[in-house]
Amino acid sequence: MPTSCTQYGGRALKNSSSPPRNAHLAGDLWGGTAAMLVALPSAIAFGVAIVAPLGGSLGAQGAIAGILGAIALGLLAPLLGGSTRLITAPCAPAAAVLSALAVGFAHAGMPPEKALMLLALIGLLAGLIQIGLGLAGIGQLIKYIPFPVVSGYLSGVGLIIIGGQVPKFLGVGGATGFLQTLGQPSAWLWQSALVGGVVVAAMLLVPYLTKAIPATILALLSGVACYGLLAWWDPALRTVDGNPLLVGRLAGSGGDLLNTLGMHMPATDVLTLETLVQVGVPALTLAVLLSIDTLKTCLVIDALSNSSHNSNRELIGQGVGNVASSLLGGIPGAGTMGASLINVSSGGTTKLSGFVTGMASLLALLLLSPLIAWVPVAALAAILIVTGFRMIDRRSLAFFNTADTRLDFMVILSVIVVALFGNLIAASGIGVALAILLFIREQTRSSVVRSRIEGLDIFSRRLRSLNAGDPSALTGYEAVVLELQGSLFFGTASQLHAALEPETVAHKYVILNMRRVQSLDVTATHVLEQIKDQLEKNNAFLVFCDIPKGLPSGLKMKRFLKDTGVVRPTNKAFAFRQMEDALKWVEEREHPFCPVDFSHKSVVDLSAMAVLSGCSPQALEAVQQMAQLRTVHAGKKLLKLARGDDNLYLVRSGRLGVEVPLRKRDRDRLSVAWVEPGAVLCGDGFLQQASAPTEAVALEETEVFVLTRAQFDALSEQHPPLAIAILLALACNASNQLVNAVTQWQDVQG
Repeated sequence: MPTSCTQYGGRALKNSSSPPRNAHLAGDLWGGTAAMLVALPSAIAFGVAIVAPLGGSLGAQGAIAGILGAIALGLLAPLLGGSTRLITAPCAPAAAVLSALAVGFAHAGMPPEKALMLLALIGLLAGLIQIGLGLAGIGQLIKYIPFPVVSGYLSGVGLIIIGGQVPKFLGVGGATGFLQTLGQPSAWLWQSALVGGVVVAAMLLVPYLTKAIPATILALLSGVACYGLLAWWDPALRTVDGNPLLVGRLAGSGGDLLNTLGMHMPATDVLTLETLVQVGVPALTLAVLLSIDTLKTCLVIDALSNSSHNSNRELIGQGVGNVASSLLGGIPGAGTMGASLINVSSGGTTKLSGFVTGMASLLALLLLSPLIAWVPVAALAAILIVTGFRMIDRRSLAFFNTADTRLDFMVILSVIVVALFGNLIAASGIGVALAILLFIREQTRSSVVRSRIEGLDIFSRRLRSLNAGDPSALTGYEAVVLELQGSLFFGTASQLHAALEPETVAHKYVILNMRRVQSLDVTATHVLEQIKDQLEKNNAFLVFCDIPKGLPSGLKMKRFLKDTGVVRPTNKAFAFRQMEDALKWVEEREHPFCPVDFSHKSVVDLSAMAVLSGCSPQALEAVQQMAQLRTVHAGKKLLKLARGDDNLYLVRSGRLGVEVPLRKRDRDRLSVAWVEPGAVLCGDGFLQQASAPTEAVALEETEVFVLTRAQFDALSEQHPPLAIAILLALACNASNQLVNAVTQWQDVQG
């Protein structure tokens, strides 16, 4: 929740740029009131749409039910929910599900009283299910619903709303369906169509004329005004009782509003197991749809207001609101997009704005309930028809025009078709299933092998770049490096086997770079175990490297490979932290082809070093007098990273390995050179203050001549050609090491 303070260092520091508290209060009051002006007419329309199919005299009951739903949801959902700016009110998904059920009840000849009780029970159970979903943490799953499913769902609900309201728009009462209405033009009432047409025109034109007053309010008033003109011209329209064009009087006990509260709740003798089974599936459907609609709206509001919400807590708040609405005789609802956007744009910032919407709806009921009877049914139907058209995702129709998105269009179309001819929960389920199949199809179409490099090529370049041997002598490195990518799961298991199986025949070492692998399942590990078994029969090895520490799913891949039996210390499969370690391991195993030959030890004194060959005898004599001989034992470091070493070293005997640390940890490094007797190298502080990213480790006992920077400066003043020769040698070494590092990095990284 936005506040006027900023949490910093455990203390609340006052933010001078934040608006004062009374500014939040004023914004919440106006935002909540403006949201009520948008939500209440729609709530009345939704209530009439649900109840009217049960009988014309129940239209006013539906209007009151819509208002009661707006009151209960507005008062309770914000207080218990997890969003700060969300406005909760009766909504289109609830109208789509419950009106379809009401039509079915009417066609089955069910008495209106029982039908109303079942509808109330469905709303009550839906609220309880929402509370359970929130307590179970299901609210987080909203982020995993694919966009085509949401798009198709919204479009399907919009079409259902339109189909259900066209008969009312044309003045055809009862439970007449959409196709039946179109086939009976003689039953249309031109007065109803005229009122509805005026409302539709107002809904579309008002936003272009003014945004100070919500278009829904002005459209409803224009419909009432149009009906008033018709009534002035035709006296028969001036009566309320028995008038199919009007909502009608409240039909409670004696018309008393208080008798409406809770009048549809089922008695205890009706709550049988058979009844619960009958309403169970519709209640689950309604709960899921209301939850999706709410959380989808929360995501939009968060993006617009730079805020965040608690999905699970919001479901609990919505569930409590729907339970209370059903107990009061209202209809269920969800977080509504239009009213919430009006709330945000009008200055609403806290939960108080939603509470204000509920209070304003209560005041409207107390003050305006006598006028509900004169609201034209066609005006409410027109508002819902426009709402339904706006819910249709027309931009998704363009998905059909391109081959890459045509399958996504088919998912949207499938959801719409199932929603129209089946039910909304089945439509959502089919949409998710189709989206999963498309994802699997896309994964199987992409290659699991990103790159393939023959080990002979890698080791030849290493020898050539390190000056450590004759690359033509490499005839025994039967290795191959494959970089895997993407998802290794049951959908790509056959592709993985087809890529690795041929390598088991021609290679002794199959190195798998796993750094681009995003997921791994048991089926894929079974394939890897099969490859390992085939290699083991040929006395060959399966080698893993660059294994991610954790996959996006949270799976620890290295532990998973061990637990599934692919990598064990006693078999032919090994795992290394990085590819450089794996390559070194292969080099050490292939001893006859080891690039460094330690069988003999050469010694090069200062007088025989190539870097000093062009110097004068006086310069050479000066170097011999100043240089000190130092011994570095095998495995010890001559040069250490970031130690500020400003010495110059000339290698007399032994060998050194120059390495570049890849990461902060010492074991992550790349070999860039092998330094032999007669070579020259320097510490990181000799040429510059900034540390050079190299270290030198003695591969065997090594002797070096050491000159400090001060001694080198003294030699430079007396013998400039000597200094130039040494600096040129150092520059040449640095250039070669850079080239070698780039070459090997390309091998390692693919």
